[in-house]
Amino acid sequence: MLRKNTKLSEKRNVMFEANQYGKLIGYIVIAILAIEFIALGTFLGWTAAKGDVAEMIFYIMPFLLIFDFGTRFATQQTPMMLVKPYLLTPISKYSAIECFLVSQVLDMGNFVWMTFFLPYVFIVWCGGISGWAALGMLCLLHLMVVVNSQWYLLVRTLVNQSIWWWALPIVFYGSFVLPIFVLSDSQLDKVTDFIGNLLSEYIFSWWAFLFYAILFAILFTVNRYQQMHLVYGEISKNEKTNLKHVTEFKALERFGQIGEYLKLEVKSTMRNKAIRTRFIQGMCFITFFSLMIAFAGIYRSSFERNFFCLYAFVFFGAANLVKVMCPEGNYIDLLMTQKENILTLLRAKYYYYCAILLLPLLIQLIPVIMGQFSILMILAYLFTATGPIYFMLFQLAVYNKQTLPLNDKITGKNQLENKWQAIASMTAMFLPVVLVLLIQAVFDSTTAYWVLIIIGLVFTLTESYWMRSIYRRMMVRRYQNLEGFHSTR
Repeated sequence: MLRKNTKLSEKRNVMFEANQYGKLIGYIVIAILAIEFIALGTFLGWTAAKGDVAEMIFYIMPFLLIFDFGTRFATQQTPMMLVKPYLLTPISKYSAIECFLVSQVLDMGNFVWMTFFLPYVFIVWCGGISGWAALGMLCLLHLMVVVNSQWYLLVRTLVNQSIWWWALPIVFYGSFVLPIFVLSDSQLDKVTDFIGNLLSEYIFSWWAFLFYAILFAILFTVNRYQQMHLVYGEISKNEKTNLKHVTEFKALERFGQIGEYLKLEVKSTMRNKAIRTRFIQGMCFITFFSLMIAFAGIYRSSFERNFFCLYAFVFFGAANLVKVMCPEGNYIDLLMTQKENILTLLRAKYYYYCAILLLPLLIQLIPVIMGQFSILMILAYLFTATGPIYFMLFQLAVYNKQTLPLNDKITGKNQLENKWQAIASMTAMFLPVVLVLLIQAVFDSTTAYWVLIIIGLVFTLTESYWMRSIYRRMMVRRYQNLEGFHSTR
C-alpha cells in the first residue's frame, strides 16, 4: 500500500512529466555504465580463469564499493517526504521507514553491478569452479553491494546532520587505501599474501555469508532507528538554538537595496542547512581535486585538466543557480509587492555568485604554482562561469516554480524540477570544455582560452541588459509561477 501511494504521489505531482526527462537521462547513463561493466567483468574473468584465481574479484571489491558509495550520493537519497504524510495516520511509522529501506535493498541500482559480476562469475565457472561455488560467489557479491547501500544510508543521514561525520567514511575507506601508499613493497606483499590466504580459505564458506548477513541486519536496524529519530526531530523542528552575535554586514549597506539582498544571500549560505551543506561540500570537492591534480600527478589528459578546472568554477552555479528562485518561493509574495524587487534580487544573486568564485580561484592557484594549470586557463574558465554559464543558468529563473525547503534535509524535496535544469547543468559542465578541445584541434590552447575570455567578458559586461530581459519574461509568467510556488510549499 505504501509503495502504491508513493507511485501515485509521484504521478500526481505537478512536475511529474518534467521529471521524466531526468529519469531518461539517468537510464542512458546507466546503460553506458552497464556496457563498460560488462567489458571490465569479462576482462577480469579471463584473467582470473587463466591464473586459476577465482577469488580475484574480492581483491578489488573494496575499491568497487568505494566507487559505489560515491555514486550513490548523486543517485540515491534519504527518506525525504516518504514518512511525513503518515505521521498523523494509524499506519505504523516504522512501517513507512521499513518500506523505504526495503525498497533500497530491491532498488534496480543495486542490480546494475550484476552486469559486472555475471560475466566474471560465468567465465570463472567455465574455468573450473563448481556451479554451487559460482552461484555462492554471485550471491555474496550482491550481498556486499546491498550492505554497502545500507552503510551509505547511515553515512548520508549522519553527514546531513553534521559535516564532521565525513570523518567516518574517510577513516573507514582510508584504511583500505592508505596501506598502498604507506607500506613498503615487502610489507605490502606480506599483507597481500595474508589477505589472499584468508580469502581462499573463507570466501567460499558459509562464514562469509553469515558475516555479511549479520552486518546487514545490524545496519538495517540502526538505519531503521536513526531515520525515524531524525525524521521526527526535523518534522517537529526540535532544534536547540543558542543565542549568538548576529553579523550585520554593514559594509554592504553602501550598495542600497542590492546590498540588503547581498546580506540575504550571505546569511542564507551561513544559516540554511541545505544551502550551507552544498557550499561546504563544494569547497571540499574543489580542494580535494585541486590537491590531487597538483601533487598526485593524476588527470593528465587535456579533457580531464580542462574539465576539473571548469568544474571548480561551475560547481556553485550548477548546484545552486540551477534552482534559482526556488528558495525564494517560500516568500515570493513579498517580493512581488514592489516594482523591480525581483530584478534587484537577481542582480544581487549574480554579484554574490561572482564573488564566491574568488574562493575556487585562490584554490586553483595551487595547481598553477605546481605547473599543472596556466593563469590563462583559469581566467578563461572564470570568465566563462561569470559570463555565458551564469547567463544560461539565470534563464531558469523564468521557468522554475517549485519551492525549495530551506532547512529540511531528511524530508525535503531535492530532485530536479524540470528538464531544463538537467540540460542546463550538463551543458554548463561540458560545453565549454568541448569548445576548447575543438578550437585546440584547429589552432592551439592559447587561442582557445582567449576565445573563452572574450566571450565571457562580453556576457559579463552586458549583465544589466540580459538580466532585465530575464525579469521581463518572469513578469509575463508571474501568475503561473506563483501558482507553482504556492502548490509546492
